[in-house]
Amino acid sequence: MERYTQKNGLINLLVLLCAAVAAFAVARYSNSFAGQVAVLYLGLGVLVSAISWFQMRLEAAEALEKLELEELTKGRGGSALFDSKETDVLPAQRAREQFERYFVPVFSIILGLLQGGGAYYFWRWLNRSTTQPNLKEPMAAMFLFLLLGLVLFLFGRFAATFARLENNRLLRPGASYLLLNAIGSAAVGVGIIAVQAGFPKADLYLAFALSVTLGVVAVETLVSLVLEIYRPRIKGKAGRPLYESRLVGLLGQPEGLITTAAQAIDYQFGFKVSETWFYKFFERALLWLLPLQIAVLLATTCFVIIEPGEQGLLERFGRLVPSRPVLEPGLHVTWPWPVDKVYRYRTEQIQSFGVGSVPDANDKDHRLVLWTVAHSKEENFLVANRDTGFNVTTNQTTGRRTPPVSLLTVSIPVQYQITNLVAWAYNHEDAPALMQDLATREVVRYLAAVDMNHIMAAGRGDSSEELVRRIQAALDERKLGALIISVGLQDLHPPVKVAPDYEKVVGAIQTKAARILAARADQIRTNAMAEAQALTILNQASADRTNRVVGTWAQAALFTNQIPAFKASPSVYAERAKLDALVSSTAKARKYVMLTTNSLEVISLDLQDRIREDLLNLSVPEPQK
Repeated sequence: MERYTQKNGLINLLVLLCAAVAAFAVARYSNSFAGQVAVLYLGLGVLVSAISWFQMRLEAAEALEKLELEELTKGRGGSALFDSKETDVLPAQRAREQFERYFVPVFSIILGLLQGGGAYYFWRWLNRSTTQPNLKEPMAAMFLFLLLGLVLFLFGRFAATFARLENNRLLRPGASYLLLNAIGSAAVGVGIIAVQAGFPKADLYLAFALSVTLGVVAVETLVSLVLEIYRPRIKGKAGRPLYESRLVGLLGQPEGLITTAAQAIDYQFGFKVSETWFYKFFERALLWLLPLQIAVLLATTCFVIIEPGEQGLLERFGRLVPSRPVLEPGLHVTWPWPVDKVYRYRTEQIQSFGVGSVPDANDKDHRLVLWTVAHSKEENFLVANRDTGFNVTTNQTTGRRTPPVSLLTVSIPVQYQITNLVAWAYNHEDAPALMQDLATREVVRYLAAVDMNHIMAAGRGDSSEELVRRIQAALDERKLGALIISVGLQDLHPPVKVAPDYEKVVGAIQTKAARILAARADQIRTNAMAEAQALTILNQASADRTNRVVGTWAQAALFTNQIPAFKASPSVYAERAKLDALVSSTAKARKYVMLTTNSLEVISLDLQDRIREDLLNLSVPEPQK
C-alpha cells in the first residue's frame, strides 16, 4: 500500500507541475491578473507536493529497513552481529529524523516567506496605476482554466479520499493544494466570464482576493510553525507535517468544516447529535437547500424600485436594453442578476461641484470668511488687469515691465441637473469629471480676459451669466446631457499672502476717492457762494442804480416844484430851507435849550458835542425812605 501512496504523491506532484506550466502560459498570454496569482498557488502546491513525496520515500525506506532488520535478527548470530547502537545500523531512520528535524522547519519558514512575499508583491503590482485590465482571447482562457479546475478537482478528490481511507498524513498536503487550486482555477474562469458579462474589473478584484487569501495562509503557516515548537510530543505518535496548512485544507475541502462542527456539537451535548434524523436530513438536504436559497436570492433581484426623483438605466449582459432604457419612478420587473442590472441616478436633484479652491474640512466656523485667513486649499488663477499703473518699469537695468495680470483665488460652486440620462451615462466614461474639467477650462479662459476689479465689483452678475453660457455651450458640444443652473462668484479674493497689501491698495483708492469727492464738494460750495455773492452784488448795484435814478427824478421834480415857491417869497423860502437843513442834519444830535431873562432873543447854535456821554448817562440812586 505504501507503494501506491508514493505513486499517488508523485502523480499529485506531476499534475500540479503540468497545471502550473499550462496556467502560467495561459495567464501570461491572456493577461489575466487572477490567473497569474493562481499560478503562484500552483507553484506553492508543487513545492509542498515535492517535499511530501520525498518524505514519503524516506518513511518507506525506513519501513523497509526495519523489515530487513527484523528478518536479519531472527537468524543465527543476529544478536551478535547487531550489538552496536541502533542508530548505526538504521541510516534510513536517521536520515528521516534529520530531515524532519532540520529540513522541514527550514522549508516551512521558506514556504511562509514565499507566501507572504508573493501576496505583498501581487498586492503592490495590482495597485499600480499602470495595471489596467485588458484580457486577450478571454474565451480560450476561460475554457482552459475551467478545464484545469476540473482536472485538478478529479485528482485532488481521489488523493484526499485515498489519504483519509489510508490515514496517510503525508498525502493530505498535496491533496489539499490540488483541491484549492481546482477551486482557484474555476474561480479564474468564472472571473473571465464576469468580465465578458459586463464587469470589466471582476478579474482584477478576484486577483486582489487571491492575494489577500495568500497573505492569510502565510500568517497561518508561520504561526503554526511557532506553535509546533512548543507543542508537547508523544513518543511513537507522528504529528502533522509543518508545511501542511489547515486553512488550505479547509478551503479545498469545505465539507470538513461540517464534520468538525458535527464533532463539536456531539461533544457539547454529550450524545451523537450527528446521528439524529434531523441532522442527517439537514446534511442530505444541504445540497439542494443551498441552491434553493441562491434561487430565492436571485428572484429578489427581479424586482427593482425606482425612488421618486430618480431614473434608472436597465442593462442586459452589460448592454442597454433598447425597448426600456430609462426606468421611471415605480416598481419594475427585470431578469435576475447578473443578467439585468439597474443603475440609479437622481435626475431631479440639483447637484453641484466646485471649481478652484476646495473648502477646508477642518474649518468649523464657516460663517467667518476673511481674505487674510486661509479658509480653503487655495488655487490661484490668472486674471487680467486693465489698470495702467501696473504697467510700469520695475527693473531699471533690464527695463522689464510688470505684466497686466494678477492672481485671484476663486471658489466657484457650479450647480447642474441631469437632463438626458442616456447621454450622461454612455457618451463619456466619467461624465462628472469631464464636466468639472470643462467648467475649469472655461473659468480659466474667462478670467484671463476679464478685468480683476470689474469681476470683483459691479461685474459679478454679468460674469456669472457669461460663465453659465460658456460652460453650457461646452457641455452641449460634447453631448453630456446636463443643464447648468447657476455659477456662483461669491468667494473671489486675492491670495492670502497678498491680501494685506491688497487691502492697503484698496484703502488708498478709497482715500483718494474720498478726497476727490471732498474737493468736488468744496468746489461746488465755493462756486455756489461766489455765484451767490456775485448775484448779491449785482442786485445791490441794480438797487442803487434804481435809487439814484428815482432820487434824481425826485430831486428834479422837487426842484421844479420849488421854483414857484421861491418866486413867491424868496426870503421865507431861504429861511425855511435853512431850518429844514438844520432839522435833517441834527435829527440824531442831542439838543439843549437854555432860557434866559432880560435879554434879547438871540439864538446861538453850537453844533459841537463837548460833554462826555459817561457824565450824562450817570445813574442816580433812589432816595432812601
